[in-house]
Amino acid sequence: MEDQSTQVTESAVLNALKTITDPDLHRDIVTLGFVQELKICGGQVAFKIVLTTPACPVRDKMRDEAKAVVSALPGVTQVNVQMDAKVVATQGIPEKRAIAGISNILVVGSGKGGVGKSTVAANLAISLAKMGARVGLMDGDIYGPNIPLMLGITEQPIVQNERVVPVIKHGLKVISMGFFNRGDTPVIWRGPMLHSAIQQFLNQVSWGELDYLMVDLPPGTGDVQLTLVQSVPLTGAVVVSTPQDVALQDARKAIMMFKQMKVDILGVVENMSYFLCPQCHHRSDIFSHGGARKASEKFDVPFLGEIPLDVSIREGGDTGLPITIAQPESDLSKVFTRVAEQLAAQISISNFKQPSVPAVVM
Repeated sequence: MEDQSTQVTESAVLNALKTITDPDLHRDIVTLGFVQELKICGGQVAFKIVLTTPACPVRDKMRDEAKAVVSALPGVTQVNVQMDAKVVATQGIPEKRAIAGISNILVVGSGKGGVGKSTVAANLAISLAKMGARVGLMDGDIYGPNIPLMLGITEQPIVQNERVVPVIKHGLKVISMGFFNRGDTPVIWRGPMLHSAIQQFLNQVSWGELDYLMVDLPPGTGDVQLTLVQSVPLTGAVVVSTPQDVALQDARKAIMMFKQMKVDILGVVENMSYFLCPQCHHRSDIFSHGGARKASEKFDVPFLGEIPLDVSIREGGDTGLPITIAQPESDLSKVFTRVAEQLAAQISISNFKQPSVPAVVM
């Protein structure tokens, strides 16, 4: 007859798992609802931990901790932990209509041009997709749509049932004005035409199910930014800057614009942060260093990380093979992975802070 004192109970397993805390949300994984499908058969225990993003940097650590604390319970002979992820969606905002199937819309902006915003957006989107997320990339820079070149896209999207099907490249669903305005012909549009184009990209493209739709904004604080903020519930914004004062001055304006429009700042990225000589490995702070971190501290917003100035990153954008695709195991790719992990964490934090309100879906 089985010893009653060594019988494994559900409450004992859950109490043990309550000792594990999510480092970003600062609550235990049981209270957060991460522990699911708990099954106990004699001394065998199996359960699933469902995280808020596949890009969780502590995924393996959390699995190992969960297995250890449950294995330590009296009567437990075997523990099977399955890891999964379900990205939390931004809650609906009454006056803004969400897009069916898209959990989070985030914008990547900068106060000025030339800071590598599109390069950062493309590589972060690829990094998230490589970690298992469903990602779309919308080129919102109508005047200077560089995303098709950076991703090496030569084909055009097709139209099915009066909706545009985005091009799939490097694991991303992509739409850009560059698909429809080939060559060197400039786009010379006033505000209402820009508004119409952005609305069509949002609502007449068959995005399907996405965890993240990343929007590469034009530089500055103009019509495209206003259209997006006023049209759909944005999860938040990423601001890209280089370290020198002239770029940071404009980055601060971008931060203040988003704050005034009540858009969460998910974080600041310092691009071209430093140069590491490939021959002698001497580090040079060509554009200064650390300014973006200081700006994030001043405005009390997260700092997502530093991306170095490197010729491989530039070459990747010019050849249509971003560094995260061309050299996936390189140190540079790992830098983008770490920034993407920090970004995913901030998205989860932002969504958990939001009040629960009914979503209005298009």
